[in-house]
Amino acid sequence: MSEKICRIELEGPVARLRIPGGPQLSRRDLLGALRKQLDQLAAKEGVRGVLVCGQGVQFCQVVADGQLTSPDAARLSAFGQEALFALEGLGKPVVAALSGEVSGLGLELALACSFVVADHSARFGFPEISLGRLPAFGGTQRLTRLVGRSVAKQLLFTGELMSAEEALRVRLVNRLYGAAELEQAAMALLQRVCTRSPLALRVGGEVVDAGYDIDLKAACLLERDAFALCFASRDQKEGMGAFLEKREPQFTGD
Repeated sequence: MSEKICRIELEGPVARLRIPGGPQLSRRDLLGALRKQLDQLAAKEGVRGVLVCGQGVQFCQVVADGQLTSPDAARLSAFGQEALFALEGLGKPVVAALSGEVSGLGLELALACSFVVADHSARFGFPEISLGRLPAFGGTQRLTRLVGRSVAKQLLFTGELMSAEEALRVRLVNRLYGAAELEQAAMALLQRVCTRSPLALRVGGEVVDAGYDIDLKAACLLERDAFALCFASRDQKEGMGAFLEKREPQFTGD
C-alpha cells in the first residue's frame, strides 16, 4: 500500500521519493506510507541522499479530516509529527523539489527537508486558518525557526499563498529554477552534495538542528564534539589525502 502512495526510485546514490498530488489521500494514510518508506530508506546504506518531488498541480494533496474529536486530533497530530521527525532525522540530506501549490501538509513536509528548491510556479502557504484550525505536524514551529515570527504569523493568520519569488526572499526556498529544469537541477545539486562525506553530512545536520535554538556557547560545544568525531573517521583522512594529492576524494562514511 505504501508503495502506491509514496514511490521510491533509485538512481545511483540518490533516491527519488515521489509523493502524488492526486487523487486526494487522507493525512493518516499518506503519513503512514511516508513513514514506512523512510524506514526503508534509512536502512539502505547505498542511498546517500533523497530527492522529494511531487506529481500534480498541488503537492501532497490530502482530503479534509472531517469531524475529528479533540482526542482524535491530538493523536493525528502526534502521528504526523513523528513521521516528519523521521524525515528530518533521516541522517541523509533530503532536498524537496517543488512546483505548483505547496500548502498545508505539503508545506509541513517541505519544512522537514534539509532544504527546498522550486520553480517559479510554486506557491506556499497554510490555509488551515480558514477551517478554524492550525497546522498540526510541526509546521508552526519549523516555519517560525526558518523565516522568523513575523513572516510565520503572516502565513498562518492570513491563509494566503506566497509566491515563489517571495518565498526565496524570506529564505523559505533556497533556489529557484525554470519549470523544465527543476527536477534535473535539483538532482544534480543533490548528487553533488552526496559526493561529500556521509559522516560529516549526518553530524553536520545534527549540529545545525540541535544548536539552532540553544545558547551559543552550548551550541559551540556540540560543534567541537562533532569536529573531533570527524577526525576519528576514515573519511577525514581520505579527504585530507585527496586534497594533498590533488584528486577527488572517495568517501565511504566510515
